[in-house]
Amino acid sequence: MNAPVLLPTPSFPAPSADADPETPYEQYVYAYPHQKAYRLLEDGPLLRDLWSGERLDALSLYAHIPFCEMRCGFCNLFTRTGAPEEVTGAFLATLERQARVTREALEAKGEPIRFTLAAFGGGTPTYLTADELTRLCDISENIMGADLKAASWSVETSPATATADRIAVLAERGATRLSIGVQSFVDEEARAAVRPQKRAEVEASLARLKEAKFPILNIDLIYGIDGQTERTFRVSLDAALAWEPEEIYLYPLYVRPLTGLSTRHAKTLQDWNDQRLRLYRYGRDHLLSAGYEQTSMRVFRRTGTAAVEDTDGSSISEYNQQAGMVGLGVGARSFTTDLHYTTDYAVAVPEVRRIIDDYIATPTERFRRAQWAFRMDDAERRRMYVLQHLLESTGMRTAAYEQRFTTRFEDDFGPQLDFLLKRNWLRDSGGTLGLTPDGMAWADAIGPMFFSDRVRAGMTAYQDR
Repeated sequence: MNAPVLLPTPSFPAPSADADPETPYEQYVYAYPHQKAYRLLEDGPLLRDLWSGERLDALSLYAHIPFCEMRCGFCNLFTRTGAPEEVTGAFLATLERQARVTREALEAKGEPIRFTLAAFGGGTPTYLTADELTRLCDISENIMGADLKAASWSVETSPATATADRIAVLAERGATRLSIGVQSFVDEEARAAVRPQKRAEVEASLARLKEAKFPILNIDLIYGIDGQTERTFRVSLDAALAWEPEEIYLYPLYVRPLTGLSTRHAKTLQDWNDQRLRLYRYGRDHLLSAGYEQTSMRVFRRTGTAAVEDTDGSSISEYNQQAGMVGLGVGARSFTTDLHYTTDYAVAVPEVRRIIDDYIATPTERFRRAQWAFRMDDAERRRMYVLQHLLESTGMRTAAYEQRFTTRFEDDFGPQLDFLLKRNWLRDSGGTLGLTPDGMAWADAIGPMFFSDRVRAGMTAYQDR
């Protein structure tokens, strides 16, 4: 048997003129910088000072619920399994304390506050009971002031926790998008990914979600599982399509340290890359032929589905990171123009439990200051802007970049531009730079090319725990 593939924290080398990246699957870039680049501040700034310079009439609210009924073999998210109600109850009580302090900080500016976007993520928010979900909604609305029925509001769920009573709460409170992590409709593949679920359970949960008539239903699928072929992948693709979801996300399987698959995955890196690329292209072509349009490497939206829009008129995408994100809960990130901040972060089970316990025990006054953070400067904001636009199918207008930063993209990122054009991974269409189909397939290697040396060093120095 081949040695297990275990991908370490990437080193993110600068692009070379004569060599492609070692793997198309270097790093999933959904926000910049990665949380591993954050560090603990000795005396973090007060939230009221951080938010005093921000626009408050177009905020986003994110609540991170760090609980799941099980931990999938590929999961390296910040989450705990099997938490009893005394823990989830104490967590919500702490989140309420954090929400009151955060709202006070926002109100200190003396301007109207409005949330246009909201999301409950994790973890699995629907691990909470129906009563606990109601309490979380009450905190969001009555304390934070988010009108959930007026906002575009997304919630993540799982087959085992998408029960009728929980779904009823989310439907009644106005959720606009439910995303369910199915990963595979093939029972053997689910077991191989350390996700012990049965297709019958998955189908029953999807029936409940469809009956609730949420405006957007998203189904997550994964490719690259041991033993998965085009034939078996099509089983999952067709099973998902049968439910006519507005969105389907196709995720490549990653295996990271401290996850359940880290000592079990048996492919060599090259074989695994070949399998994932092959399945990605098969899945992409199958969904395109079924009437879906691709908006990023992972996201496929049914043609004619109205995209969720931010207040500036731009579509909310896979890369959903803007200044104005207010995070609540351990593991949640908040984004202001000059500082991104969060709490401590880990993957290993004992560390996750310790951090959740520490969060629950946090004195209220401590929530008034940013803790784990990354200070942004103009150079980092340039990189974040590029990643927000270049990895999406709409691409990046070079004139918009120059207008925003008063410098030219080709002057700021000449080596990356030359590399991507030579590889035919990028094309210029009338002043809009966009990934080619081959470039989109390599998006997880292209994104890290724009990471700064400071971010690369911070991620490399991070100790996995």
